[in-house]
Amino acid sequence: MIAFIIQARVGSTRLPNKILLPFYKEKSILELLVEKLSSFSGIPIIIAAPANSENDVLETVLKDKNTHIFRGCENDVLDRFVQAAQYYGVDKIIRICSDNPFLEKNSINLLVQEAKRTNADYISFNINGKPSIKTHFGFWTEFVTLKALLQIQAMTNESLYHEHVTNYIYTHPENFNIKWLQGPDELNGRTDIRLTIDTEKDFRTIQKIYTSLTDPANITISEIAFFLEKHPDWLLSMQNEIIKNEK
Repeated sequence: MIAFIIQARVGSTRLPNKILLPFYKEKSILELLVEKLSSFSGIPIIIAAPANSENDVLETVLKDKNTHIFRGCENDVLDRFVQAAQYYGVDKIIRICSDNPFLEKNSINLLVQEAKRTNADYISFNINGKPSIKTHFGFWTEFVTLKALLQIQAMTNESLYHEHVTNYIYTHPENFNIKWLQGPDELNGRTDIRLTIDTEKDFRTIQKIYTSLTDPANITISEIAFFLEKHPDWLLSMQNEIIKNEK
């Protein structure tokens, strides 16, 4: 079975509680993401959250949101994903980061279709020669099989690879069947767009952008890139945060 698994916690170091702060029309980023993913019929949504008490609020917020919540290890995120997938009988995972309000539906759909069609261990978008998860854009998700995650567990105990779920795969490509999807031409060479949220500055800038749009939940990558060209002040703010928060 294929499922969306959202990696979520409230204890962010740089911006605590960022995924639950009011972001758009009194809804949090996490709630907006769940709404977006709910449009993909037949794919369950699982929230993989730490088991500690400060994350109990996630269960309250998502009580009536048609999601499943799994509580696991805070620091060993790889194990949290493995256990969540095993608990719910999931063998194909669309991994979602909970701080990306501009995840693009078209790209999610493409990833889902590729995941169903191929036997790849890992599918991601290649953006300017890098895995999309290593960029600041915040437009994309990634696909990984439970089998591949179990393989990582068996191959390494290094904390880096247990904290960053898929890092081992794209740094050791010889061990996995990887399929790369190409990002849109509009982003070739672009290094000035940051729509992932780590800091308060990110939050405020991206909130302004989101609320300025007519239909932010359904905007395409091409449309947002064109829109940002008209707002050099926001692009400058993003560039400053990219420099401060190098991935």
